[in-house]
Amino acid sequence: MTDYRRAYSRPGESGACSGRKREPMIDVQNRMDHRNIDIDKVGVKDIRYPITVMDKNSGVQHTVASINMYVDLPREFKGTHMSRFIEILNEFHGNLDIREFSSILEAMQERLNAESANLEISFPYFMKKLSPITEAAGLMEYGCRICGSLDSKNGYDLVLEVNVPITTVCPCSKEISDYGAHNQRGLVRLAVRFRRLVWIEDLVRLIESCASCEVYSVLKRPDEKFVTETAYENPKFVEDVVRDIAAELRDDPNILWFMVDVENFESIHNHSAYACIERNSCKAVNSEQ
Repeated sequence: MTDYRRAYSRPGESGACSGRKREPMIDVQNRMDHRNIDIDKVGVKDIRYPITVMDKNSGVQHTVASINMYVDLPREFKGTHMSRFIEILNEFHGNLDIREFSSILEAMQERLNAESANLEISFPYFMKKLSPITEAAGLMEYGCRICGSLDSKNGYDLVLEVNVPITTVCPCSKEISDYGAHNQRGLVRLAVRFRRLVWIEDLVRLIESCASCEVYSVLKRPDEKFVTETAYENPKFVEDVVRDIAAELRDDPNILWFMVDVENFESIHNHSAYACIERNSCKAVNSEQ
């Protein structure tokens, strides 16, 4: 049986061969690759990591993120140094916010000798929300994502994405029905590029204001009555929701680009309804002309 303690002991320690020089470990990933194919993205995925996010009301919010980190790999190299991604991440001690993205990407680019670097952080963001009538407090969870990239040719890019649940009532159903109208939950996904800091809370509020009604975590009977009647008096197709959101964003000089899509999980159909708009901001385009 092999004595692994002896095999891996250091010179001078018990079991090591006295005076024998250690052989350097072979670094396979630095070997040449002869297939002549560049790799666009190589790295690590789904790192679970505690982070600190800026909170508009409380200053900061602590949450847990799923992190992806990638760089490009030139055709001549067999592999990249996976451990360096984790080392770079650990240097920030979980205090990650939008303002540090460029620094992390620069470190990835430098330490891994890469032309391009990509960082994706997905995390749940919680907001305290009061029910509309009884003001019962509850926490709402919103799925968020921040994607940053740094390229020697195209420079720095950052996209913030929020996912917000909503309620919609079908205008057609209301119009043709003698009794009520069908409603459903929907999910709005909004991604933006911006000039100055954009608060997650502001994007959430914008989206919720364009729905038939907001979604709450806690509702008493008076609240349910309010939500049901509010939605009924404000029917919207998915087309209405994306257009209303786009109309708000297209004239915002702080928004450079946006993509918004809406999926309604239909209550009377065996399919979802979907709509999407992607645009550059009108004012952003005009200001650059």
